[in-house]
Amino acid sequence: MRATEQASTNVVKPDPATLRAPVNQFAKADTTPGPQFHTVVAPNVDTLYTSAWLDLKSGPIVLHVPDTHGRYFMMPMLDAWTNVFASPGTRTTGSSAGDFAITGPGWHGHLPAGVKQIKAPTQSAWILGRTQLNGPADLPAVEALTSHYTLEPLRDYGHPHTPPAGHVDPTVPTTAPAARVADMDAQTFFSQLATAMATNRPAKQDAPMVATLARLGIVPGRPFDINAKGPATAQALCQAVPAAQKQIQTALATSGNNVNGWRVSLGLGDYGTDYLLRATTAWQGLGANLPQDAVYPLTRTDSQGKQLTGANRYVIHFAPGQTPPVNAFWSLTMYDPSGFLVPNPINRYEVGHTVTPTLNPDGSIP
Repeated sequence: MRATEQASTNVVKPDPATLRAPVNQFAKADTTPGPQFHTVVAPNVDTLYTSAWLDLKSGPIVLHVPDTHGRYFMMPMLDAWTNVFASPGTRTTGSSAGDFAITGPGWHGHLPAGVKQIKAPTQSAWILGRTQLNGPADLPAVEALTSHYTLEPLRDYGHPHTPPAGHVDPTVPTTAPAARVADMDAQTFFSQLATAMATNRPAKQDAPMVATLARLGIVPGRPFDINAKGPATAQALCQAVPAAQKQIQTALATSGNNVNGWRVSLGLGDYGTDYLLRATTAWQGLGANLPQDAVYPLTRTDSQGKQLTGANRYVIHFAPGQTPPVNAFWSLTMYDPSGFLVPNPINRYEVGHTVTPTLNPDGSIP
C-alpha cells in the first residue's frame, strides 16, 4: 500500500492515463486500462477508475458524488492495511447525490448539515472508485459523470476550492509498486514497515503480531537495524523475505474454494488477522472489494487441469440462463503471469456483458 501510494501521488497534477494524482486529489481515468497500465495489479476494463490517496492528519476530506441516475458506481475506501472500511455507492447509499466526510482516527468536530461521516481507522486511505462503463460508446457519458466527483478539505466545504499543485520526489522509484516490493531485501522491507506503522497504527486485534515484531526490533516509528538483535535473528529475517514470497505464491494456487475449477474467495476486503490471505490478495489484486460488491473467480488451468497457454484456443460454456448472476456486470479478463493485461492485435482484454454473444440453438452461450 505504501509503495503504491508513493508511486500514485508523486506527480504535480492529476494524470488520467496513469491514474496518479497529488495527495487528496482525484485521478480520473478517461479510458479503460491497457497493457501498459501497471499502477494497480489486475485492473478491470468494465468501469472507469477514479482514484485518490488521502492524508487525513490535517483534517477530514469531503467526497461529493453526483446523482448517477441509477448507473452502478462504488467508492470503496481502504485503510492502510487494505481493509475496506466503507463503500458508498449504488449498493449501500443509492445513486442519489451525496457528501461524505472521511475523518481520521481521533478526529472530533462538527459536520455541516447533510454531510455524512465515514471514520477511517488509519491516517492514510485509498479511494478506488469504479463507475460502470457499457462499452466504448458509453465513454462520453461516464466521463461526464465522473467529472462531478470531487474531493475537498472540510475547511473549504461550501467555498471555492483550488487543489494545490503536487510535488515530485525524485527519490521515489519509478518501478511498478508490486515489482518494487518484490525486490526489497529484509532491511529495506522492515524499515519501510516500521516507518509506515508510525502514522497508520495496526488494529487492536493485531496486538500479538505487533508484539512479535517488536521482539525482532520492528517498532512503529523507530529506525530498524537488522543486526540489532544479533546475527541469528538477522539471518532469519533475511531468509524470511524469499520464504514468505514463496509461501504467498504457493497460496495463490490454493486460496479460496475450488468451484468447478475456479478459485473463489469470499473473504476479501476485510482480512482480520489472516495475514497470508491479505498478502496473497495484495500480490494478485491490491484493492480488492468486499464480496458484497465483487467476486473474483480465478483460474490458471483448463477443465483438464492443464496450464492455460496462448498456444491453445479455449471455449467457456454457459447453459441457457446461467450467465453469472449480477446486479451490474460480469466479465472474463485475461492477465499475464504478473497480473497485467495482455497485449493482443485486436486490443480486446475481456469478454462479458458488453459483448453481445452469439447464442447456440438451445440458448446457451459458447
